[in-house]
Amino acid sequence: MKHGRRVYIETFGCQMNERDSALMADLCQEAGYQPTAAMGEADLVIINTCSVRRKAEEKVYSLLGRLGQSKRRRPGLKVAVSGCVAQQEGAALCERMPHVDLVLGPQGIYRLPALLRELEAGGAPRVETALAADFRIPMLLPRSAGASPGHKAFVTIMQGCNNFCAYCVVPYTRGREISRPADDILAEIEHLCRHGVREVTLLGQNVNSYGKDGRQQVDFPRLLTLVAAVPGLARLRFTTSHPKDLSDDLVALFADLAVLCPHLHLPVQSGANRILARMNRRYTREAYLERVAALRQARPDVALTTDIIVGFPGESEADFQETMRLVEEVRFHGAFSFKYSDRPPARAAAMDDKVPAATQQDRLARLQASQAAITRERHAELVGQTIPVMADGPARQAGQWTGRTPTNLVVNFLAQGITPGTVLPVRVQEACAHSLRGVVFAAGT
Repeated sequence: MKHGRRVYIETFGCQMNERDSALMADLCQEAGYQPTAAMGEADLVIINTCSVRRKAEEKVYSLLGRLGQSKRRRPGLKVAVSGCVAQQEGAALCERMPHVDLVLGPQGIYRLPALLRELEAGGAPRVETALAADFRIPMLLPRSAGASPGHKAFVTIMQGCNNFCAYCVVPYTRGREISRPADDILAEIEHLCRHGVREVTLLGQNVNSYGKDGRQQVDFPRLLTLVAAVPGLARLRFTTSHPKDLSDDLVALFADLAVLCPHLHLPVQSGANRILARMNRRYTREAYLERVAALRQARPDVALTTDIIVGFPGESEADFQETMRLVEEVRFHGAFSFKYSDRPPARAAAMDDKVPAATQQDRLARLQASQAAITRERHAELVGQTIPVMADGPARQAGQWTGRTPTNLVVNFLAQGITPGTVLPVRVQEACAHSLRGVVFAAGT
């Protein structure tokens, strides 16, 4: 049966890439491409890339290699690459992978419909990676919202980063910080909530610095207050936060805003002041711990998660032990931990005192074992408690649903006949390594 053109999007990396992929899916519909979940059925394949970790970049090139084989069998197949690898490599990506038709940086994705029409008309491959200092994130309401956007949504409030951490390529791939107009953000969230969205996560490389580019009249705490007042919004989250910009006003909102979930992802990266300085993080171990104490005073039930890099150039065993002690002191609910890898042109790539790979692996294993034990203990603290869980959908096990607590923990529970987005009281019966198990609580049970 003849069908219209179809697009398949493969996404690597962070929530901002997930949001960009959803945006590109909407933009592709403007050019006549409907989404498909099967890559083999697609007339257009978009790979939305991440270059923060070397492993993610390697996966991108592996997939592009396979797509080259597919294109030899189907010459009409269009291949596009977006995201950080696209921005970083630019025209060099087309030279390495000549079957690529489009290379789109973070600002280039908004031209996707016009670029696709050019390709369909026989146009040559295009590279759109210019980063304009005066760029304004366009106001694009989700096309899918007229049908059903679901009960959760990501909303970008800014892009780019001014911090230039020594290990990170984001300032080079996404440019300097650009804050989106507050009115546009509010209009999008109001639109989403009118169409059934109940939980919104605000996205940015460093949301805490929203408004500091001088373009907006409101700062991040004020923006959160305005968003929290949108009718129909039940839960509000945000990511990612830089510890140096976690102000007292922002901390206070965890106590003052009922819809603001008691969960914060606050990357520490290292527990050693010497390494934090080399990373250009611009805070100390002591300052980080002070912010943790302030958060827990404002909201005692707040769950904290973090990012940690082990084996940063020059990291000694003593430095690593400082990180281990910080993890034990803070007792994070979860942590994303990684071995350092060079990411040119980030400054650390040129440092010559690299930590051997075997040492990195040993430290990562010890850190992850310690954090896994703490996470299990954190989960066990919740057994016997009844917690409001927002249902996301059926779980893998028949008869069960899965959802998340306000602190963003996954809970699997027995239920039937409920609607995604419904908040249910769930009594926790079992703590697992990565989730909780429970039953919907009813009076008298």
